[in-house]
Amino acid sequence: MNAQPQRIEHQLTDKGYVPVYTTAVVEQPWSAYSATDHDVWAQLFERQQSILVGRASEAFLAAQRAMHMSAHEIPKFDDLNRTLRAATGWELVGVQGLLPELDFFDHLANRRFPVTWWIRTPEQMDYLSEPDLFHDLFGHVPLLMNPVFADYMQAYGRGGVKAHGIGSEALANLTRLYWYTAEFGLIRDPDGLRIYGSGILSSKGESIHCLESGAPNRIGFDLERIMRTRYRIDTYQKTYFVIDSFEQLFEATQPDFAPIYARLATQDSIPAGDVLASDRVFNRGTGEGWLLDGDV
Repeated sequence: MNAQPQRIEHQLTDKGYVPVYTTAVVEQPWSAYSATDHDVWAQLFERQQSILVGRASEAFLAAQRAMHMSAHEIPKFDDLNRTLRAATGWELVGVQGLLPELDFFDHLANRRFPVTWWIRTPEQMDYLSEPDLFHDLFGHVPLLMNPVFADYMQAYGRGGVKAHGIGSEALANLTRLYWYTAEFGLIRDPDGLRIYGSGILSSKGESIHCLESGAPNRIGFDLERIMRTRYRIDTYQKTYFVIDSFEQLFEATQPDFAPIYARLATQDSIPAGDVLASDRVFNRGTGEGWLLDGDV
């Protein structure tokens, strides 16, 4: 363990933000959090809690209640780990910032979820270009209490380790799957479409946009379709994919992906906003406000 955690952030250059990676696993320096840090957590927690009623999946809300997170103060990883280990065998590990892909996959494959130890500043309240403690802890961690989703995340990690050995195209395909599920996924709950992706759950604006705006497409989950689809890192998503259940998501990760990667290598990627004739469409977006370039 690193005794003195550092705050590792993207670097701003004349070409924009450049990601900086770190591999260190650190103890959460809980006693070092300032009153401002706890206040930022409280403001973000209360804001998102009010927005997510009727928008977040019931599975997420139930898991969050079971973890006893509150706005009172930044949670202690040790406290959350006791609950997580008992529920699904997962545990949180503190990290200083963005992890290299293989390190991230290895953590997931071993039921460890990396959580950035530091939280954004008051000036970054509405937007941050990288994951911080609030994104990781509020957005990602609760669903690790759900046994099926917890198994999906481990399977994804194992698949990532394998894809890393295959090559960059396979990694790009797999990254798109994570993006459109764990980060920006929607699910069909009994009362309608709901949010389970952490990138949405931790964002005020996108929590509303993804369900209520007419601009984005909402399309039924299709593994290979998703793995071909480009995405946005600088704006709200043009397309959201909808799963029927976490079981559907987990079952999709069971086959060997090697033949899938081989098939996809012969096919073009799909622009983020395209709708295909084969899609199961919940909403065909108007495209209002879309930028014409910048798909990843």
